[in-house]
Amino acid sequence: MEVTIAIAFLVVFLFALYMISPLLAPKQMNLMGMHVVITGGSYGIGFAVAREAFNRGAKVTIMARKKLQLQEAVQAIGSIDHRFSSQKVWGIAMDVTDEAAVTSAMQEAVEQNGPVDVLVNCAGTSSSAAFEDTPIDEFHRLMDVNYFGSVYATKALVPQMKARKSGRMVFVSSQAGQVGLYGFTAYSAAKFALRGLAEALEMELKPFNIPITLIHPPDTDTPGFKEEEKNKPEITRTISQTAGLYTAEHVARILLDDTQSGKFMSYIGIDGFMLGCINSGMSPVISMMEPVQQFFLMGILRCVGLAYRRYFDCVVRRGVLTADSKGTDGRK
Repeated sequence: MEVTIAIAFLVVFLFALYMISPLLAPKQMNLMGMHVVITGGSYGIGFAVAREAFNRGAKVTIMARKKLQLQEAVQAIGSIDHRFSSQKVWGIAMDVTDEAAVTSAMQEAVEQNGPVDVLVNCAGTSSSAAFEDTPIDEFHRLMDVNYFGSVYATKALVPQMKARKSGRMVFVSSQAGQVGLYGFTAYSAAKFALRGLAEALEMELKPFNIPITLIHPPDTDTPGFKEEEKNKPEITRTISQTAGLYTAEHVARILLDDTQSGKFMSYIGIDGFMLGCINSGMSPVISMMEPVQQFFLMGILRCVGLAYRRYFDCVVRRGVLTADSKGTDGRK
């Protein structure tokens, strides 16, 4: 009898949470006619996001450093069937590490496509090497592109979004921004920094109806990933392969789905779900079902995470031993 009552109480409790959840969520955004700006939008995940946003009816502005690649991307997106006559894609060449250039680019975007409704901070770069083999300049470079590039773009648009009390901000981190991995001391540090920025900014902008989305993609099949693979330490490659390889189009769809719903923590795949639960901390939610899930799953997922960690440690140990047997230091 007591068990039946307990189960009934749990069912009623979960149903009540389910009914309350919509009251916590931001209003669903329809991208039709909205202006979406994507930094790093000429290739990879950024280009896939731009195409998907355009397909959903958004006016799109893409920003990138390489002019020729940018022009090709604009032409490719512009060839997609338009949802309405005034829908257009605009390209702006700029370097996200140049604050003045970023500010100027955002002003041009507004002039060409109107007020910005969604900013997707997708410009980024990666490199992997053992800590001893990573020059100090590389730590600065990755922070400049991955972190400060997002800061500059966001800072340029926050005032106008606050004035309108409307908008969405997206930060593209990485699963390496949820767990530090061998070979990613510089890259992980830059991507972890985005988490702190996004959480603090979410608290500041929530009263102005500007939700933040922080997405952590795993390895994604992009030109940048292929280039990174050429010099990636074998240990790092073996570890990163555990989460699988996803298409940029798949990542783009999830990114925009979660952005439109106002979801803060966005993830890809089973490994992404596990890391999202383990790293949830005090991050905001848009549904009471999220913390309930995390409460019941945290213990088991923590154990699974430790099993992963044990496997990673074994991979590193085997890599070092193999290198020792070959007379190298194990870092390549």
